[in-house]
Amino acid sequence: MKKISSLRRRWILQTVGIVCVLGLVCVLGVTAAFSQSYYSGMESGMRDRARSTAEYFAQYLNQSYQEYYQSCITYARNFEERNTIELQFINATGGIVASSYGQWAVQSPATPEIAQAVQTRAVSTFVGRDPATGERIMAVSGPMIYSNGEMIGVLRYVTSTRLMDRQLAMIALLAVLALLVILSAVILSMGYYFRRVLYPLAEITEKAKRIAGGTYGIQIQNKYNVEIGELADTINELSSQLDRNEKMQTEFISSLSHELRTPLTAITGWSETLIGDETLDADTLRGMKIILREARRLTEMVVDLLDFTRIQDGRMTLHVEESDIRGEFEDTVYMYGSRLAQEGIRLEYLDHDEDIPEIICDAKRMRQVFLNILDNAAKHGGEGKRIQASIHYENDAVFVYIRDFGPGIPEDEIPLVTKKFYKGSSKARGSGIGLAVCDEIVAMHGGTLTLENAPGGGTLVTVKLPAMQ
Repeated sequence: MKKISSLRRRWILQTVGIVCVLGLVCVLGVTAAFSQSYYSGMESGMRDRARSTAEYFAQYLNQSYQEYYQSCITYARNFEERNTIELQFINATGGIVASSYGQWAVQSPATPEIAQAVQTRAVSTFVGRDPATGERIMAVSGPMIYSNGEMIGVLRYVTSTRLMDRQLAMIALLAVLALLVILSAVILSMGYYFRRVLYPLAEITEKAKRIAGGTYGIQIQNKYNVEIGELADTINELSSQLDRNEKMQTEFISSLSHELRTPLTAITGWSETLIGDETLDADTLRGMKIILREARRLTEMVVDLLDFTRIQDGRMTLHVEESDIRGEFEDTVYMYGSRLAQEGIRLEYLDHDEDIPEIICDAKRMRQVFLNILDNAAKHGGEGKRIQASIHYENDAVFVYIRDFGPGIPEDEIPLVTKKFYKGSSKARGSGIGLAVCDEIVAMHGGTLTLENAPGGGTLVTVKLPAMQ
C-alpha cells in the first residue's frame, strides 16, 4: 500500500498539476481575449466618435475664435452621454475650454495622447491611470485645425474603465470557477479510478507476491469488475494449481526419501562391516571406502529431503531445552575437522575464550545446521583449502561465523542461495535444499542466517540466535 500511496500522490500531483496549468492558461487566454475585445471595441467606438465630432465642428472653424468657443460650450452642455463619457474641448495650451461636466468641472488633463494628437494631427488614444485621480480611464483625443491650418486645440472623449474592468473580473472569476469544477471532476474521477482499479490491483499484487514467495493455495476474494475480476480468477487458478503441484512434489519427495533410507542403511552397514575385513586387498578397500562415503552423502541428502518435506507441510517441530550452544558448535567443528583433513582442507577454530551463556534451542537441529553449513563451505569453497569457524556473544545474541576461502558467490545469486533447490552457477554436487533447511531451522529459533562475500575472497555465513527467549 505504500507504493500505491506514492503512486497516488505522484498521479494527483502530475494530473492535477497539468490540469491546473492548462486551466490557468485557458483562464488567462479567455480573460485576455475578452479584455482585448472589450477594449478594442470601446477604443474603436470612441475614435469613430472623435472623428465624427471633428467633422461636425469643421463647419465652425471659419468662425471667429469667440464664436467657435461658444459653439464648443453649447455642444458640450447638450452632450447626452455625459453620465458615461466626458467630452472636453482643450485649447492649444492644454487648458479646458468646455466640458460636458461644466467648464471648470475638472482640472486640465495631463495624459500623453493630447500632445501626441497635437504633434501628429491625428486621433490618439490613451489607456491607463489618470495622473490626477489614479482611476483607470480610456481617453481619445482628435485634433481641431483652424481654416488657416493653425492647430487651435483638441476635442477629447474620456471614460472610466471601471465598469468594463469589473465585467472582465467577473469573466475571469467565472473561468476560475469553471476550472475548479473541472478539477473537482478530475479528482472525483481519479478517486473512482483508485477505488475501482488501483486499490484492487494493489491487493492482487500483494497476493501474487505471496504466491511468488511460495505461499501457494491462497485465494483472492473476487469482488471486482469484469477485467479485474478475470485477473483475480486467473491468479486464483494459478495459486490452486501451484498448491496441488507443490503437494504432489512434497508427497513424492517424502515417499522417495523413505524408500531410499532402507537400502542406504543396508549399504552403509555392510560397507562398514566389509571395511573391517583385514583380508581385503588395497584396491577393494579403497573401493569400499568410496562406496561408504557416497552412501553417507546420499543418506545426508535423504535426511535433508525428509526435513524439507516436514517443513513444507508444517510437521517439523523443535525439542527445545537449555543447551550449551558453544559446546555443541565446538563438538561439530572438531568432529567435522578430521573429516575435512582427509580431503586436504584445514578447519580453523578461532577460540576467543569468552563466556557464552546457555540458550534455549533444539541442540540436535542446531548441530544439523552447523554441520550443513560446514559441508556447504567444503563443497563450494573447498578449493581455498581453508575454513574458519568462530562463535561470539554480543548484545544478548549468539553469533556463529563460518568462512571459506573459495571463489565466493556472484552478487546476483546471494539473495537466492537459501531458496529451495537453488544451486546457481556452482558446479558442486548437491540437492540445493541444505541451506533452505538451515534457514528454516534458524528462523524457527527466532534467529537469522545470512550469507555474504567476505573481504579478501570467500563466503562468510553468519548465524544469529537470540540468547533470551
